[in-house]
This record gives sequence, structure tokens and C-alpha cells, in this order.
Amino acid sequence: MPAILGRKLGMTQIFDAAGNVVPVTVVEAGPCVVVGVRTPAREGYAAVQLGFDPLREKPRTRAPQKPYRGVFLKRGLTPMRVIREVRIGAGEAFEIGQAVRVDVFSEGARVDVTGVSKGKGFAGAMKRHNFGGQRATHGVSLMHRAIGSIGSSNIARVWKGKRMPGRLGGERSTVKNVRVVSVDAERNVLLIRGALPGPRGSVVLVKSVREASKSARRRASSPAPGKAAKGAGA
Repeated sequence: MPAILGRKLGMTQIFDAAGNVVPVTVVEAGPCVVVGVRTPAREGYAAVQLGFDPLREKPRTRAPQKPYRGVFLKRGLTPMRVIREVRIGAGEAFEIGQAVRVDVFSEGARVDVTGVSKGKGFAGAMKRHNFGGQRATHGVSLMHRAIGSIGSSNIARVWKGKRMPGRLGGERSTVKNVRVVSVDAERNVLLIRGALPGPRGSVVLVKSVREASKSARRRASSPAPGKAAKGAGA
């Protein structure tokens, strides 16, 4: 499965061949290095570990611990700041040290993009869960943005999963089935349609869309109920 790590640079807009405005997110994708390979015979599944963003030899901040650097030195690789593991198919083969570049994707390809959403701190229920709030008049006093009752009267406890105020954002988020608008192999840049999770400068994982499930393929192959009935009547 084609996949690559990248850094979100921001959003802009471009014009397509028909002159329509297309909002895109600019991602500096790769180049990545394969730093580990998982095999079914040894680990029980097939996957690769991709490394992104080489570390400085003399970092300005505290350097990683020796065990972390030893993983790369043992394999003769430059230490990377980010490592992510990606599952691969049965027929795909990778070698340690192999470079993964942005040209694994093509214009028009469909991808899933995973990142960490923007952290927005502690938020109320109206902002966090899109609640409508209480009435603005007719007896409501100092409760306009409150959530109201939070449990049953005879249970004397709050049910798990109750939607209440709390921390908003800062969670792993995936935007699925978005289109690659442009691929710039010289500058290692992907233009992906729409917004992607995370602030500018955050790391995102871009990978091709998985094959449709059996139920989705069955729905696509079977005719619509209206068309089937019309054909039977004819």
C-alpha cells in the first residue's frame, strides 16, 4: 500500500483545467526511509516502518537517548525524528534503507490522511458536541449554555459516555477518501484537496485508500431496487 509521511505546510487554492477554484492543503511529503520491516514469519503480520525528518548531528535541543539512536546506527541509517508503521499487502516487498518518495502517488489518486487535530483546550458542551443550549426566554435564568440534566433520577450516577464539557481536540484524526490534486516530485510536495487535521508544521501520514469492503463491492455490483423492478416488469 503506497504511504508516506509528510509535514503540513498550510492551505491555498489553485485553478483546475476548467477554471474552477480548488482548495488544497500543501504537504511536504518525504522523502522517507524504510527503517524496519515486519514479516508474517517473524512478527505475524506484514508491515514497514517509515522514518521521516532526519535529526541533526548536533541538535539544539536535548538529543534522543542512546537506545533510540542505536536502532538506526545498527542498520547504518541516519536517525529520524518520526517513525510510523504501515501495513502492506502480501505481494509488496521493501528493504531496509529503501527510499520512499512522493512519486508513489499520482494525480487523481484517493488517499486517507491521518494526523493529530488542533488542541482547543477545555470547551463547553455547545462547542464540543454542537448542543443547541437552553431557551433564551420564558423562565431560563443563567442556564443558557448549560447541558441540563446529566442522568436518571433513580440511578444516582452518571452513565459512561455522557456527552459533557471537557477537553476538545488534540486527538488522532483521519480524513478519508480525499483526492490528490497535484504531485511535485522535484520539491517533494503533494497538493491534497480540502482541509487536513492538525496545525501548520504538524506531521501527517498519507496512504492510499484501502480496497472497498465486501459489502461495498456487493452494493456496487447489484442493481438499484428501482432499476431491477423496472427491468423485471419489462
